[in-house]
Amino acid sequence: MATYKKRGYKPKDKKEQQAQDMQSTTAEVFNTLDETASKSEQWIEKNSKPLFYGLTLIAVIILGFLGYNKFIAEPAEIQAANDLAFPRKYFDEASLAGSGVDSLLTLSLDGANGKYGFLDIISEHGGTKAGNLANYYAGMAYLQLKDYQKAIDHLEDFSSDDEALGPIALGAIGDAFSDLNQEQDALTYYEKAANKKDNEYTSPLFLFKAGNVAMNLKQYDKALSLFTKIKENYPKSEQGNDIDKYISMVKYAQ
Repeated sequence: MATYKKRGYKPKDKKEQQAQDMQSTTAEVFNTLDETASKSEQWIEKNSKPLFYGLTLIAVIILGFLGYNKFIAEPAEIQAANDLAFPRKYFDEASLAGSGVDSLLTLSLDGANGKYGFLDIISEHGGTKAGNLANYYAGMAYLQLKDYQKAIDHLEDFSSDDEALGPIALGAIGDAFSDLNQEQDALTYYEKAANKKDNEYTSPLFLFKAGNVAMNLKQYDKALSLFTKIKENYPKSEQGNDIDKYISMVKYAQ
């Protein structure tokens, strides 16, 4: 049976078909975008008040935070730092004084002549950097005054990532527990102090103290481990100079 072609009909080539398909797809995309935009506009219009209140609240929070830092937090930090200068003067004098140390330390804690001592600064400026540092000084002052429990309380309230102050504060807690004859607690804090920051001063110092306490507790394996760590990691430290003697003592005690 013969097949006849309609007059004027021309078969579409592949490129023409692809172009038409692309135009169709593009039109569908734009239609979808128009519909989405329309729905978004409707949603925004419907929720305009909650959005406004929400954005206003966020702006208020941000401005409040900036205002708090500028007009409250920063002035409080400055005032606390200024107040700290007075008791630190007496604390520093106590470290150099040949006599009258206790009275100087007491002045540093309690203040005088209307000036704040460390305890006042902790109470009035507790949330500031100076307030945190005042806990360190108060703890060290009480340690020298042999009020060991108060020393522990204040030093535990102090926190620092400083290379020296952080380990020294933990080590001072260890000293206080040692003076209270609570040697297991002392050992715990000496180890914390040794591991707080890895350096050539505080690490071997508190490893050595921990090792001696472990010896007293007859925890010879732990003492050997602590002394050996000094020998291996800090041989040039002051404690490393004679560490072989202590290692031999532990081995003999075992």
